[in-house]
Amino acid sequence: MGNNFAEILAFALYLVLVLTVGIVFFVKGRKSAGGDKDYFLGGRQMNGWVAALSAGASDMSAWVLMGLPGSIYLYGMGQVWISVGLLIGTILAWVFVAPGLRRFSIKADDAITIPQYLTRRFKVDNPALQIVSAIIFIVAYCVYAASSIVACGDLFNTIFGWDKTVAMVGATCIILLYTFLGGFNAVCWTDFFQGMLMLAALMAAPIVAVCVMNAADFAPMAAVVTPDNYYNILSSGKFDWGSISDILSGLGWGLGYFGMPHILVRYMSIKSEKEMKKSQRVGIAWTTIILAMASVVGLVGHKFVGTYLAEGSQSMIFVTMVRQLFPAFIAGLLLSAILAASMSTADSQLLLSTSAFTSDVYKPIFRKKASDKEITWAGRIMVAVIAVIALMIAMNPNCKGIMALVECAWAAFGAAFGPVILLSLYWKRFTYKGALAGIIVGFGVDALWYAFLSTSTGLYEIIPGFICGAIAAVVVSLIDKKPSEEVLALFEEGKKTE
Repeated sequence: MGNNFAEILAFALYLVLVLTVGIVFFVKGRKSAGGDKDYFLGGRQMNGWVAALSAGASDMSAWVLMGLPGSIYLYGMGQVWISVGLLIGTILAWVFVAPGLRRFSIKADDAITIPQYLTRRFKVDNPALQIVSAIIFIVAYCVYAASSIVACGDLFNTIFGWDKTVAMVGATCIILLYTFLGGFNAVCWTDFFQGMLMLAALMAAPIVAVCVMNAADFAPMAAVVTPDNYYNILSSGKFDWGSISDILSGLGWGLGYFGMPHILVRYMSIKSEKEMKKSQRVGIAWTTIILAMASVVGLVGHKFVGTYLAEGSQSMIFVTMVRQLFPAFIAGLLLSAILAASMSTADSQLLLSTSAFTSDVYKPIFRKKASDKEITWAGRIMVAVIAVIALMIAMNPNCKGIMALVECAWAAFGAAFGPVILLSLYWKRFTYKGALAGIIVGFGVDALWYAFLSTSTGLYEIIPGFICGAIAAVVVSLIDKKPSEEVLALFEEGKKTE
C-alpha cells in the first residue's frame, strides 16, 4: 500500500503540472487577440527548444516506452528496423521539410493548417482539398488518439489495479481539459516537459539496471532464455522475404514524417530561421537518444528480467524494470513518462483534428463570417467530440491494442500527405488537382492494402500507399494545365530565406 501511495503521489504531481500549464495559457489566451492563429499555432512564436521537444514528444507516443522495448525484449534485434526508419525519417524531415514548410506556409497567406496551406499554395478557392483532408484528419486522429487512451488504461490497470475503463475515462478528461483550456501553447509547453521526462526515464532505467547486474549477488527475475537469432538484425536469421519485408516495413515508418500533421505544424509554428536551426539540432539529437535508449531498454531487460514476461505482456518490460530498480516515488515519476508520452500525442491529435474541422470546413463552408472567438470556441467543442469518439474506439472490446492503432493512423497520414507535402515544396509544376489526386489515391491505396494485402505480403501499407500517391500526384499535375504566374511567383518567394 505504501508503494502504491508513493507512486500515486508522483503521478498526481505530474498531472497537477500539466493542468497548471493549461490554466496559465487559458488565462493568457483571454487577454490575447490572436484568435484561431494563437489557439491552433501559438501565434508562430515557438522557440527552438519547445518546438523541437514538442515535435518529438507528440511523435513518440507510449509506443516508444512500451511497444518498441517490449518487441526487442521478446523477439530481439530484428525489431530495430522501425527505429532505424524513424530516425532516418525525422532527420530528413527536419532538414528538407521543416524550413521550407515554415516559409511556404507564411507566404501562402499565413496558412495555419496543412489543408489550408495546400489550398493557398495553389491560389484557389475550391474547398475540395480542405474537405477531403479534414475528413482524413478526423478519421485517422480518432484512431490515433484511441491508442494513447488505451496506453493510459493499460498503465493504470497494471500498476495500480484500477479498472481499465475508469482509467481511460479519467485520462481522456485530463487530456481534454488542458487542450480545451490552453490550445497550441499549452500542448507545446506540456510536450516540452513530457519530452524531458521521457528522455530521463529511458536513460535512467538501463543505466541503473547495468550497474545492478554487475553486482556479485545479482540474479535475474526469471531464467534467461535467448531464442535463436535473438541478436541477429535479420529477424529470420537469413536474407529471405520475411527479413526483407521486416526491413522494408521498418524503414517505411520513416515516410510518415513527411505527412504527419501534428509534427508538420510544429515546424510551421517556429518563430524564426535562427530558432529553426536550433530546433533541427535539438529535435534530431532528442529523437536519436530516445530511439537508441528504447532499444537498449529491451536488450538490457532481456538480461535483467529474463523470461519473466511472456508473449502478450512484453510491453510492460520498462514498467517492470523501473519498479524493480527505483524507490516507489522515483519509480512513479519515471513511469509518468508513459503517461506523458500518451498524453503528449493525444493532445496534439485532438488539436489538429479540430483545427482541420474549424479552419477548413466550419468557417469556409458553414460560417464564412465567423469571428475569431467563434472559431476558437467551435474548435474547443470539436475537441470534446473527437475525444469522446476516440474513447469509444479505445473501449471497444475488438480494439487490437496500442501498436495496431498507431500503425494504421501513421500509415494513413504518411501515404496521403507525405508525397504531396514534398512535391509542394520542391516541384514548381505541381498543381492543385495533382495534390488532391495524391491525397485521395495515397489514402485509398493505403486502406485497401491494409484490408487485403498487408497480412499476406508482410509489407507495411504505408509503402505502396506513398508510392501510388506520389505517382498519382505527378501524373495528374502533368496532365493538368501549368500553374499560373501568381502560383509560380509564390513558389519562388517561398524558396527565399529570411
